[in-house]
Amino acid sequence: MPNYEITYQICDNRKGGRVLNVEKISAKKVSERVEEQLESFIRSGTYQPGEKLPSVRELCDLFDVGRSAVRDAITSLKGKGLVESRQGEGTYLCHFDSTKLLDQFLFLPNVKDIEALFQVREMLEAGIVKLAAQHRTEEDLQAIEKSVTEMKTKGGEDQGLSDYQFHLCIARASGNHILYQLMEFISSSTKKSMIGFHGAIALDPLLLKEVIQQHERILEHIRAGESEQSGEAMVDHLEFVRNFMKKGDIKGNA
Repeated sequence: MPNYEITYQICDNRKGGRVLNVEKISAKKVSERVEEQLESFIRSGTYQPGEKLPSVRELCDLFDVGRSAVRDAITSLKGKGLVESRQGEGTYLCHFDSTKLLDQFLFLPNVKDIEALFQVREMLEAGIVKLAAQHRTEEDLQAIEKSVTEMKTKGGEDQGLSDYQFHLCIARASGNHILYQLMEFISSSTKKSMIGFHGAIALDPLLLKEVIQQHERILEHIRAGESEQSGEAMVDHLEFVRNFMKKGDIKGNA
């Protein structure tokens, strides 16, 4: 018998009789469907940070599922850092932590998210590369240069990984360990998109050459200790990539 998804409204009477839009849970992957709906309630603000979620029994009644499905869903939400269980009290929504939510956001960005992400990257990486121009060591320069060389000589997935290393090496050269950790997090979360971007530009030799030259210009400004010029070169590069993505409808990052 096929599974039909039915959306209906149900009232959570524990607090002001708020109305929840609930989808009838299909038999397949029940715990995952429960997790998805609970997460949608959390991200939409239906439940606020620090607020107690309905009990396991109440959630079973709400979604018309078994206790194991609800427990598995809550366990997954704990792993994402969205909820926490308090012994003898129940499950509570965690207070906002951008590092926990950003990971989910970056894996499946829409067009608006990509635009916002590049705004963040332009502000962040322009500052990082300026610091790198001031504090880079010979070892840092060698690492950055190696990543550029590998972008020239490698292709496909390896080329995207070299691009990933390029940005991380610059962050390391900044000498600021917090900025490096933040850049490492952003870059690792979008590594697959970097690879996809290089797969797209590899089809156009002139476009690929331009992107590599942009990386080379950034490197040369860092080598020369030119902070302002390195920042401008980084912003120009990120704007180029963003415009290419918009034109080609590619969700990527380089």
